[in-house]
Amino acid sequence: MKSLVFLLFGLWSTAVLAQHYKVAEGYSISFANADVSGTFDQLSTTSLLFDPVKLSNSKLSFKIEVASINTGNGLQNKHARGEEWFNADKHPFIEFTSTKIEKTTEGYKAIGKLQMHGVSKEVSIPFTFTKKGNNGTFIAKFSVDRSDYQIGKKNSGVAETLKITANIPVTKK
Repeated sequence: MKSLVFLLFGLWSTAVLAQHYKVAEGYSISFANADVSGTFDQLSTTSLLFDPVKLSNSKLSFKIEVASINTGNGLQNKHARGEEWFNADKHPFIEFTSTKIEKTTEGYKAIGKLQMHGVSKEVSIPFTFTKKGNNGTFIAKFSVDRSDYQIGKKNSGVAETLKITANIPVTKK
């Protein structure tokens, strides 16, 4: 009987402490290098569960629509969506799913699979989380080497490394 009580308490405390969030208005996913900059304007989540007290209860899963790329130049957007670069028709999403969240001196890091252009790699994405009432904000800043994901041609005159900044306001579900 005691073990059943502990099990039920454990399940209850996990449900109470881990917060389910949804993405709020005003998010931004931007990228930049010496040659090009812009945003991805369509973001969705399949799981956004965060518990800073017990990180093992946390899971972050994001999906970015490749066709939502916006460089501020219509011709450049069309080119970026095309076969030579992101190939939005064949690979419509950039996806990240965490397998583990860890505390760091600056905040947190999400370790998981990043999939772009049909290539999946394990990455570590540093982020901060600021909570205010039922709202919060995730901010991540990291770099991605586009050639690791076979995006564009290597040594094509376009810088290989893209700096990514994600600012994602959330509200409690």
